[in-house]
Amino acid sequence: YNIKYINLEYVHINLILYNTNVITVSNILNLIPVPISISDELYIDGPFGSPSEEIFNYEVSLCVAGGIGVTPFASVLNTLLYDWKQYKLRRLYFIWVCREIQSFHWFADLLCTLHNKLWQENRPDYLNIQLYLSRTDGIQNLLGEKYQALNSRLIIGKPRLKLLFEEIAKCNKKKCVGVFCCGPSELSKELHKLSNQNSSHGTKFEYNKESFC
Repeated sequence: YNIKYINLEYVHINLILYNTNVITVSNILNLIPVPISISDELYIDGPFGSPSEEIFNYEVSLCVAGGIGVTPFASVLNTLLYDWKQYKLRRLYFIWVCREIQSFHWFADLLCTLHNKLWQENRPDYLNIQLYLSRTDGIQNLLGEKYQALNSRLIIGKPRLKLLFEEIAKCNKKKCVGVFCCGPSELSKELHKLSNQNSSHGTKFEYNKESFC
């Protein structure tokens, strides 16, 4: 499964059991000792944290996704849409590379909604969106009038990551930039290498790898 939203509050816990046998409510209750004293301890294992949770702990973060690897970052975007002001994060570079133009439609509405909200709140520099289409087949069918904000951010080809790092360092001098990637191993290795190599303008890059794909 994929977690689409990062819960900001925890109200209750749902217990969901999957088994080939028929599970009834009475069977589940029989597994729970009643009454439970205050001294009893309950241990819950999983779900485990993800590197993408650290995105909010940097003033500047760079997220690079390849294809369906965008999924972990979608929860981040949804969280920012809910309330971006409460986090340390003040600038997010969002890079998404896809082979097919249709893939951008997965989260086009979310990207446009967040983009428009930030503009309305006078923070157009908060989110830097760059969409890269690595294949040019059917390029005449872009994203349509509905996603005009994304059309202007659509680039044909693959991202020039070295230049991207240099630009980020120049615009965020003496900052610590969190680098996050979810995509092909080649992309991840290149970002890791660039993070270790770049230190211009006093800017430091810290690499964090997602394990989604």
